[in-house]
Amino acid sequence: MNKQVIIHTEVKSYKCQFCEKSFSRGFNLKRHERIHTGEKPNKCQLCHRLFTRGDDLKSHMITHTEEKPHKCHLCPKSFNRVFALRRHKGTHTGENPYVCLFCQKYLHDSTSLTRHLRIHTGEKPYECELCQKSFAQDVQLKLHLRIHTGDKPYKCKLCQKSFSQGGQLKLHMRRHTGKKPYECELCQKSFAQSVQLKLLMKTHAGEKSYTCYLCDKSFNHAGIYSDG
Repeated sequence: MNKQVIIHTEVKSYKCQFCEKSFSRGFNLKRHERIHTGEKPNKCQLCHRLFTRGDDLKSHMITHTEEKPHKCHLCPKSFNRVFALRRHKGTHTGENPYVCLFCQKYLHDSTSLTRHLRIHTGEKPYECELCQKSFAQDVQLKLHLRIHTGDKPYKCKLCQKSFSQGGQLKLHMRRHTGKKPYECELCQKSFAQSVQLKLLMKTHAGEKSYTCYLCDKSFNHAGIYSDG
């Protein structure tokens, strides 16, 4: 008798105490009941994220390594998780089947939709155990934890300076390369950071966002205001 037949013929004697579902094996019932209880006994020792199933934790652990076993058959890109590959494939096919009911934005998969909906709902399910600060995404919590641990995994190969985030290293590298990708369309002045361009645009627009609380004089950026 093959496995498929056994699955259909087994007696489902393990009944969920919370709903009408039944299971043929005790461990399947135990795993199912965690949906109702919210129990997540599987904890990542690197970022402290919790999981209901051990398989989910095992899949998550790949995100902490450089391993990318899931390869796209349409281009050379590889990914560390299956859902990331599925989401990527949508860029080739143009498929965006999941729609946000709040803003009608279309997304590649249910995971992206769930993450996007938190923008509207304000839900922040990922909480730091050290300071209780909460985040909408697990990657935000992961980056935040480096504040507590002092971990700086992104190292500059030119000067050995280290950073906690990849974006910080990218900005730093522009000091070495002189790259300034943000150009003002009005005066052609270029900047290494987008925030510098935004400040310049306020100057062109005559916008003065910083007001002195002593004399009510206004300035277009905080540097002038603080130099008082």
